[in-house]
Amino acid sequence: MVALSLKISIGNVVKTMQFEPSTMVYDACRIIRERIPEAPAGPPSDFGLFLSDDDPKKGIWLEAGKALDYYMLRNGDTMEYRKKQRPLKIRMLDGTVKTIMVDDSKTVTDMLMTICARIGITNHDEYSLVRELMEEKKEEVTGTLRKDKTLLRDEKKMEKLKQKLHTDDELNWLDHGRTLREQGVEEHETLLLRRKFFYSDQNVDSRDPVQLNLLYVQARDDILNGSHPVSFDKACEFAGFQCQIQFGPHNEQKHKAGFLE
Repeated sequence: MVALSLKISIGNVVKTMQFEPSTMVYDACRIIRERIPEAPAGPPSDFGLFLSDDDPKKGIWLEAGKALDYYMLRNGDTMEYRKKQRPLKIRMLDGTVKTIMVDDSKTVTDMLMTICARIGITNHDEYSLVRELMEEKKEEVTGTLRKDKTLLRDEKKMEKLKQKLHTDDELNWLDHGRTLREQGVEEHETLLLRRKFFYSDQNVDSRDPVQLNLLYVQARDDILNGSHPVSFDKACEFAGFQCQIQFGPHNEQKHKAGFLE
């Protein structure tokens, strides 16, 4: 079988190497580490071969368990041997931002397992990532109590809003079956971690403070920004809960008429 001649790029160093087309990608990486002194040190699983393209979205990571000829490589093609880890900024609904190292070659589904494990969320399959960069600018919701005439909705308007919510999702959810690179997510971007699927809440209680807080913040914000329409009576009830959370138990000396003004 005719050998495949590939250019291997490591930083500023480019070496031409010969491989059998049937060579597995994992073995090709091992050969590169053995023959090129400039290959960075570290766990082999952290590195891989990347086939770049003029369009960053079309660049691909070669899978370790597949042979080189699977990718229909040609003599003279340039492959980058580099680290697969990249920093990803995640914003929580409570405003905190966490930077987590993720595998750039993995799909969003696989990344969410890592992200949720680092944060302390067990049911990763109910969460997703929102690309804030593409969202329309909306009025920032601080979570404080304020007078809002939109709470005075009649039943007919409520029904129209509910029907719209079934078909009009303004959030720009990432595709779980594709990588961040394929979706054009750059390293400087911050993604929002948000719960997308609600299978069951029976395990979300005081023993799971992280999820409990995220669920509370998401529900509160959805009510305040109108994404989750509620009746006037329910709005008043929720406002009472928010008062308790925000200002604590009623204090006659402090909480007098006009306090919320």
